[in-house]
Amino acid sequence: MSVPRSVALERTLYTLAAPVLAAAPNIAPDSPVNTVVQLAGAAGIGGWVLAAKSDEPGTGRKILRWSPLVLAAAVDVAARHTPGWGPYWLDGLLAAGWAAAGLLVMPFSRHTRRGHRPALAAPAPVAQLQPAVLEPETSVAQPDDGADHFTRQVRWLWESRGLPGRTIVVKATPHPGMRHDLSLLLRASEAGRPISGLTEEAIAAAFEVDVTDVRIEDVARQPGRGGGPGWKEVHVTPDASERRRKAPTAREWWADRIASGPVPGSEFVKEVRDKEREVTHYIARVPDEMGEPRVNLHALAAALKTKYDEGRLFVTIDGSQVLVSLWDSSPLAQVFPATRELLTPDKDGRWVTGYLGNGQPARNRVYTDRGAAHGLFVAPSGGGKTQLMGLHVAADALFGAVVMLATEAPDEKTAALGKHTARYGVGALYMIRLLRAMVALMEIRGEMPWEDGQVHEWDPTRPGCPYRMLSAYLDEFLSAARHGDYGAEIMDLAELVSVKGRKYGVGLKVAGQSIYVQDGFTQLLCENLRENCIPVVLKVAPKKVTDMFRALGIPSEYIPDPLPRSFSAAEEGRIERVMRGEPEPPADSNTGGAGWIVEAKQPEVLRTLFMDFKAGIDGYFPDTVATLTDHEIRELEARDLWFDWTEPPRRGEFGPEPGDDEDGDGDDDAPKKGGGGPRRGGGKTTARRDTVTSPRQALEAIKNLTGV
Repeated sequence: MSVPRSVALERTLYTLAAPVLAAAPNIAPDSPVNTVVQLAGAAGIGGWVLAAKSDEPGTGRKILRWSPLVLAAAVDVAARHTPGWGPYWLDGLLAAGWAAAGLLVMPFSRHTRRGHRPALAAPAPVAQLQPAVLEPETSVAQPDDGADHFTRQVRWLWESRGLPGRTIVVKATPHPGMRHDLSLLLRASEAGRPISGLTEEAIAAAFEVDVTDVRIEDVARQPGRGGGPGWKEVHVTPDASERRRKAPTAREWWADRIASGPVPGSEFVKEVRDKEREVTHYIARVPDEMGEPRVNLHALAAALKTKYDEGRLFVTIDGSQVLVSLWDSSPLAQVFPATRELLTPDKDGRWVTGYLGNGQPARNRVYTDRGAAHGLFVAPSGGGKTQLMGLHVAADALFGAVVMLATEAPDEKTAALGKHTARYGVGALYMIRLLRAMVALMEIRGEMPWEDGQVHEWDPTRPGCPYRMLSAYLDEFLSAARHGDYGAEIMDLAELVSVKGRKYGVGLKVAGQSIYVQDGFTQLLCENLRENCIPVVLKVAPKKVTDMFRALGIPSEYIPDPLPRSFSAAEEGRIERVMRGEPEPPADSNTGGAGWIVEAKQPEVLRTLFMDFKAGIDGYFPDTVATLTDHEIRELEARDLWFDWTEPPRRGEFGPEPGDDEDGDGDDDAPKKGGGGPRRGGGKTTARRDTVTSPRQALEAIKNLTGV
């Protein structure tokens, strides 16, 4: 048998190197030859260590491969530390033994060769693919078409497994860098028949891999090759699947964890990390044929290893695109200080109310393209309603509007806001007088000519307007609307202002704890305000969320889930506290100012800006307080509507008093004191039910009822 050239060459090198290995340490101990031998031995030891730690097969072969270098270094060290050539010429004997080991044991060149390609799916029998000399004769499964060696081996395996699905292998292609992965091009063993019985289970059994490692695809027709139902392409990827499970790419992770459930059918686009804001954005898209993206927020939170009620996860849908924002800590638990710059309206009348869950600024408006903007603020006690109202008051004042404020009950914050308004008062009586003045101003402004001499509807973008925008705030509106004497007229006047006020620069801002019709809030008023404002709803009780947004006209599919009771991270160690018998720490209720802003049909979660009342609020407001024009004040005075609204009810202000002499003590045409009946622009009146305290008052009341 002839000896391969590489083996003969290596044996020659062993023979020539042995004398040098013995002589160099004795003749020239400081020779570079010794240094080279020692470095080679160190490299060999490193190769041993790596081979021992490797999980791949062939460890013994790798150790044997590096042995000549390690043994040569050992001979060199021994020769340098023996006197002379050593006892009985030991140095020469060691070198000769080293050369003999290289000559008699399989040489180094043989250790580096592989007789065949590794198995397709170790430890599957496919590792024992037969050599070409043992391949069966030409058959249907083994056509003589000049296929490569790997394809022929796979054909033999496929045939030995019974031709799964009655198919034959046309071509087998190994995947680069993967020891066990390959792709198969299959066709039906019977020409003209479709492939119908081929399954992932049958293929997985043939290669002894998991079913999840097998994928079957259709084959399109190409020039020179058939296609259609009689052809299939199979991918067997155990290595890729293992890597995908252990270290998936972002695209693979999204496909396996997100697209398969929380956002079905979505395709990963990119991942963006915002280190400054501590948030990670995932952008994906859904094919157009699947329609609008569908998102299961609870399943998505679980896939992202968070909880839905932690307030860290927010989803934004834009057409077919989906933005998933995962914050390190809930942005709704943060405090966003209000500043004069954020509260100052821009050229479109927009200003920053707070920040959305995705980090975007949430903006409101002082006016819209329809005219002056109304306002609707809903929040229970302690929900941040007065804070929110303060932001709006400041924005209107910075815009240059005339601001008036009426509240049903006084408190510290509304009193502080009242110092920066043209008028501020408390009680249902004050509120009804403010509404009467607003209705009258609509009539007055409708007759005020602009600089061009014409009368126009209010438009802040058109020059020459003779009056300022008026923004009136009614706090605890529903409580005032249920007042026994003034409630009915308050509601009627509010409806009237909500319908027509925008055209005359009159904006109505209503704040309360409810907008339910059953609580006294009429559907007409709710619809008018909703259409001409951007409502803000804060901290609504979970059981009221659905009814609240349904009352605002939000479609059922866009009604949001309730907010969590707290945005702070849950306290850990509860099990230890239970075992020690310790109480739970107090809950951190930090949801004040958190809620929804309803600019479109879909409410968006937001956290409003924080106006620090304790530190003083003067810096949020302009230096001067805007007021009505002299003409407007004169017209209101002529209607007996401009006076100190904190006064007790004037005689005749709300209809004839019980003590009035209806027969008239003088001229029947003489005006009654106090202006008599309903004021111009005062709208519908409601008679006051005064208490009868004297016989004369009782007699006058009987006369009024009987007409005597």
